[in-house]
Amino acid sequence: MDSSKLFISLVILQTIFLPFSSIQADPTNSNLFREYIGAEFNNVRFTDVPINSKVDFHFILSFAIDYTTSSSPSPTNGNFNVFWDSDNLDPSQVSSIKSNHPNVKVALSLGGDSVGGGSAYFNPSSIDSWVQNAVSSLTNIIKEYNLDGIDIDYEHFSADPATFAECIGRLLTTLKQNQVISFASIAPFDDDEVQSHYMALWSKYGHLIDYVNFQFYAYDKGTSVSQFLTYFETQSSNYKGGKILPSFSTDGSGGLSPDDGFFTACGKLRSQGELHGIFIWSADDSMANGFRYEKRSQAMLASNT
Repeated sequence: MDSSKLFISLVILQTIFLPFSSIQADPTNSNLFREYIGAEFNNVRFTDVPINSKVDFHFILSFAIDYTTSSSPSPTNGNFNVFWDSDNLDPSQVSSIKSNHPNVKVALSLGGDSVGGGSAYFNPSSIDSWVQNAVSSLTNIIKEYNLDGIDIDYEHFSADPATFAECIGRLLTTLKQNQVISFASIAPFDDDEVQSHYMALWSKYGHLIDYVNFQFYAYDKGTSVSQFLTYFETQSSNYKGGKILPSFSTDGSGGLSPDDGFFTACGKLRSQGELHGIFIWSADDSMANGFRYEKRSQAMLASNT
């Protein structure tokens, strides 16, 4: 083939394949809305929370913890128990909310800050035994509750970052390979010990993690829009290539609040193609204000589609 014909052939191939690859690429902005629920036992139900049909909606049950359910809880080396408000958020209610709202998925979160009045520690006896126990116990819970995904929210550690990375990484690998879950997220915040553990996990197993629920509300109360955007940029660098979700809390704790510019910041992220979704801590706290910020967040995300 002479050079002119070769050139024409290459142009034709580019014309055929480039549009296809661009169609397949995921859009950067997303209509994903996620909300933690069930940690505070104030009788909140899935049906209390407004659900916009134009968003992808994830409820995240809080929490499953590998501690005993006794009056003085102690670590179980990966044998997880349900610690969320299972009276109001039971398997039948999971099935019902998913049946009535096809855009809803439900996940469970591991760990959390506390259990039985004390800190909930990641405390494995060994990597192999913890993973074996965790896979077994979580598979049972996920199947019983008809759940779709998992979130990792350990905040205190009795193991080094490499051990945490290996335990959680192997757990996610197995649950995904066994098709027990379809998505996974992590929920770090800006603390040296916390970040060292989650960044070790990200470094080796980041390909298994679909979303980073970064706890931006753990920053100081009174965070400004410009500070928030700087924090977002920093964490996007720490979890490079990850879908970092901006967040706020409805318990009045910290970070950039909805009334002080959170949605302005999200608008700036959207203009840069970096609004990967929004998550809120938590539905339990939002009961008091009639879920006004859930409605506003979803309305904003719905306009991404």
